[in-house]
Amino acid sequence: MPLFNQRPLGAIVLDIEGTTTDIAFVKNTLFPYAEERLEAFMADLVPTAEGQAILAQVRAEVGIPDLAIDACIAQLLAWARADQKVTPLKAVQGVIWEEGYRSKAYYSHIYDDAAAHIQEWHRRGLPLYIYSSGSIAAQKLLFAHTIVGDLTPCFSGYFDTTTGAKVDGASYTAIAHRLDMAPGELLFLSDHGGELAAARQAGWQVCAVQRPGTPNFAPDLPVVTHFGELPIDFSH
Repeated sequence: MPLFNQRPLGAIVLDIEGTTTDIAFVKNTLFPYAEERLEAFMADLVPTAEGQAILAQVRAEVGIPDLAIDACIAQLLAWARADQKVTPLKAVQGVIWEEGYRSKAYYSHIYDDAAAHIQEWHRRGLPLYIYSSGSIAAQKLLFAHTIVGDLTPCFSGYFDTTTGAKVDGASYTAIAHRLDMAPGELLFLSDHGGELAAARQAGWQVCAVQRPGTPNFAPDLPVVTHFGELPIDFSH
């Protein structure tokens, strides 16, 4: 199948897990690190405005305005163990991961081809954005502390679940509106078939990224295994 429509690109929007970064880094390093520290971090955050905001988000999410603090923390832990893409959990994880990066407990994995082409596309003037389920703060931390250095200068902006669910076409419509670009000028790269279908429903150009361990995609989806296979046209 042709990779994607050969229309001029206004920007590329990238997923993280399984697209730029090995999902094993997120699953085996970041998630356990946050889960082990979540209770202690929340206990420290509760007296702060940030902690109170997270508690309010938990209560709003579960629909119980007076949910006790201990129950809120227990709910965050339950979401973490179930890998739920819930905004208050992502906020807490971002705070914890910041401490991990600051202490150099780990560096972010990024695929060699992703690092090289992100830098090259940026050098050639193509705007790049991230759309991930992780919080915007966590996205910035991940790209600021990669195994090849700080890649945040390559990105023009970030989107997370505050924009909407990644499997909802309305989220991609909202991003296009925020960027003031026609949907057809935007290319979304992801390893998730549902996300790609939602972006395509919103009129975006899409391409699946097949990394080791990624499930097979629907036959109507264009697929690459390496960013170098993308026919990016810089002539426009």
